[in-house]
Amino acid sequence: MPDRRPRPDADDDAVSERDDRGGDDRHPDDQPEDRGPIEVALVGDLTDGEGELTDRILSVEPGGECTIYFDSPGGSPYCAMSMVSLLRLRGIQATGIVTGECSSAALWPFAACRTRLVTPFSVFLFHPMKWQSEEHIGITEAAEWSRHFAHLEREMDVLLGDLFGSGHEKIEAWIRTHRYVTGKELADAGLAEMISLEPLQHLMPPAEGEQE
Repeated sequence: MPDRRPRPDADDDAVSERDDRGGDDRHPDDQPEDRGPIEVALVGDLTDGEGELTDRILSVEPGGECTIYFDSPGGSPYCAMSMVSLLRLRGIQATGIVTGECSSAALWPFAACRTRLVTPFSVFLFHPMKWQSEEHIGITEAAEWSRHFAHLEREMDVLLGDLFGSGHEKIEAWIRTHRYVTGKELADAGLAEMISLEPLQHLMPPAEGEQE
C-alpha cells in the first residue's frame, strides 16, 4: 500500500508532488496554507506495506490532518489495530476516502477516520475474522491461539462499532452474514458521507487571486 506518488529512496529527498509547493511534509507548520493535508494511499494488502504506511502516518504532526485513500481487501488484524492506535493516540484528524474496496481488516482504520467519504462505487466486505496458523503447531499452542483468537474477534467487533460511533446491531448483522455493503448502504446507515466523482474542493489548489 505505497503512497500513490513515486518516492525517492533517500529519506532526505522524500518530497511528494504536493510538497513541491512548499517544504517537507514532515514539518507542516512551516508550509504555506494552500499545501493541503498530507495524502496517504492504503492500497492492496494492509500487511504488505505496513512499514511504509506507518512511516507516512508518522509524518503527520500530532493533531494534524491527512487524507487516506482506501482500496484494500484487508490484512492482519494486528496491523489494522496498529493503524487505529497511531491515528487515535496522535490525535490525527484523518479523512478516509474509499476509492475502490475497503474490506475485512481495512474497515478498522477507515472507521477510525474523523471524516469518512464513500462513492456509489465503493465496496465493503464485513465478515467474521479468519485466522491461519503454522502447519506444524503443537496442541497446546493451537489451543491457546484458539482461545486468544476468540477473545480478539469479540473485542475487534465491538471496537468496530465504537469507531463508527453507531450502527452496532447493523454492523454485527453484516459480519454474521458475510455481507458485501455498497457505499450507498454505508451512507444510508449513517456511517459515512456519500460523495460524487467530482473534484473535492478542499483538495484543490486555490484559484488565481485567492489567498495563497
